[in-house]
Amino acid sequence: MKNGNKDSQSLSEVHQSVDTSKRSGWRRILSFIGPAYLVSVGYMDPGNWATDIAGGSKFGYQLIWILLMSNLIALLLQSLSARLGIVRGMDLAQASRNAYPKWVNIPLYVLAQTAIVACDLAEVIGMAIGLNLLFGLPLIYGISITIFDTILLLFLLNKGMRKMEAFIVSMVFIVGVSFLAEMFIVEPSLKEIVKGFEPSMLSGEALYIAIGIIGATVMPHNLYLHSSLVQTRKFERDQKGIKEAIKFNFIDTAVALNLAFFVNAAILILAATAFYKNGLYEVAEIQDAHMLLQNIFGNVAPALFAIALIAAGQSSTITGTLAGQIVMEGHLKLRIQPWLRRLITRLLAIIPAFFTILYFGEDALGELLILSQVVLSLQLGFAVIPLIHFTSDKKLMKGFAIKTWVKVLAWASSLIIVSLNVKLVIEEIKTWSAEGGWYIYALIIPIAITVGLLMLFIFIYPMISGKKREPNIVPHGKALDIDNIEKITYLRIGITVDFSKNDRNTIRHALIQGGKEAHYHLIHVVETAAARYYGNSAMDFETQSDTENLQKYCDDLLVLGYQCTPHIGYGGTVQAIVSITKENDLQLLVMGAHGHRGIKDLILGTTVNSVRHKVSIPVLIVR
Repeated sequence: MKNGNKDSQSLSEVHQSVDTSKRSGWRRILSFIGPAYLVSVGYMDPGNWATDIAGGSKFGYQLIWILLMSNLIALLLQSLSARLGIVRGMDLAQASRNAYPKWVNIPLYVLAQTAIVACDLAEVIGMAIGLNLLFGLPLIYGISITIFDTILLLFLLNKGMRKMEAFIVSMVFIVGVSFLAEMFIVEPSLKEIVKGFEPSMLSGEALYIAIGIIGATVMPHNLYLHSSLVQTRKFERDQKGIKEAIKFNFIDTAVALNLAFFVNAAILILAATAFYKNGLYEVAEIQDAHMLLQNIFGNVAPALFAIALIAAGQSSTITGTLAGQIVMEGHLKLRIQPWLRRLITRLLAIIPAFFTILYFGEDALGELLILSQVVLSLQLGFAVIPLIHFTSDKKLMKGFAIKTWVKVLAWASSLIIVSLNVKLVIEEIKTWSAEGGWYIYALIIPIAITVGLLMLFIFIYPMISGKKREPNIVPHGKALDIDNIEKITYLRIGITVDFSKNDRNTIRHALIQGGKEAHYHLIHVVETAAARYYGNSAMDFETQSDTENLQKYCDDLLVLGYQCTPHIGYGGTVQAIVSITKENDLQLLVMGAHGHRGIKDLILGTTVNSVRHKVSIPVLIVR
């Protein structure tokens, strides 16, 4: 597949931003390392902590083999996700939009975004608990503070993909080192750990927790994320280059997910050694685990525990945001600013956390954490099933379709995951039904049945549909044929000025467009408090000064033989420019750009961007 307009690619701001072709040997291999580490943080987020702690405290080392099995399943599915992105140059959401009818992509997006919010909810709670354990900060304040990581994300996005990967890897490193240190403190039994790798029959509560571990381990948003992140590497798009990229990304995935397995196993082993061995079988809350660690092992172990929790929550937050961008652009062909999307997702996660604390108390946060994992489990099949269909398609995968034995393993894994997660959802519905409530039968059960039918459609449709849709990468269509080009003459041209050194260049470009035949409308907006309140009745010093300056510009242009009319706007810059443009029926608007980015955009605003979306005429931006 050929690379089109860069804006049409998945995560376009970092697409093919890491060039692997100019490196050799170990440096070439290392250039592929990174995407899987961003993915791996989803396998060690606070949602995993809750299930690992519950499993270790209740059943000792017995469930380690469940962790290993879920890690192997995750490795298989993530490698398929990477293969899809490398071979087809599309992420999972884009591939879904091309394969399924348009109406299906709306519920697919809603489910994927709900899963991301649920995942973010786990990060919010985990971060708040970590801050509470480390600094004694009340949970409600900790939840409020997490909203500011939007600024951190914006900063990292502007610094480039490698900087973001370095930040995530450092967070993962902190988590790994913290638990490695704790292993030396608690001194677990190696013989019993090895015995825990032997598969055993599970029933009752052990089966329930095992389901929770698997459901918390294989995160649906990670499959969307990985298929996009592998596209940040630039390599030769021939047979050899694609084959090499698949191999190196598999190595990256294997190393990163084994590290995630080590962290999860360390949490379970820690809980088994510290709690199960001491007869404390009912430790399911993260706060309880921290308090008991302090009672048994002193201050160092619980401090490391809290630091690791904060690092895990922060890194998972960033990857969840990237996944949100991927599913929105992929399923809906909709692109908004990353900081705004991050803010919306975080607010949707904070609101239920606030509500839970205010109405049910801080003790209910643990139950909310488990509920977030149940919501995640609902979405998992909608990511796994299409992924296997897409990577099995020999025509679209161009010789890189998965082999039959891989396909069998993949479908078996998806069957295990989906059936166990369905069982988990059914168990939760039964529990809620026992407590009573009309909403169970009027709302929850109908939604569950609808979701189940949609999943069945997702599974069957690719097998019965003979229609192969042409790739339609977000957000553009195909290039049009360009025939004869007619000259466009602009007779009414607007020029925005702000009396800075940029004005000379802005006016020069405008005069080039229209020559002496056009009529030029100079526009300046007064933004003082008086101007905002009193509009054209304002006669403060700035208004008078700006009026005189604007008239000087017009007088100078008249001397040079150009027709000119000054226009002063008041209050909101964007609305004033748009109103003057429409009132004077302008045909072209020429605007100067300040060139500020990132944080300055948040502080100073993005006038040019806002204006061009609100006018129906061409806008020439002069830097």
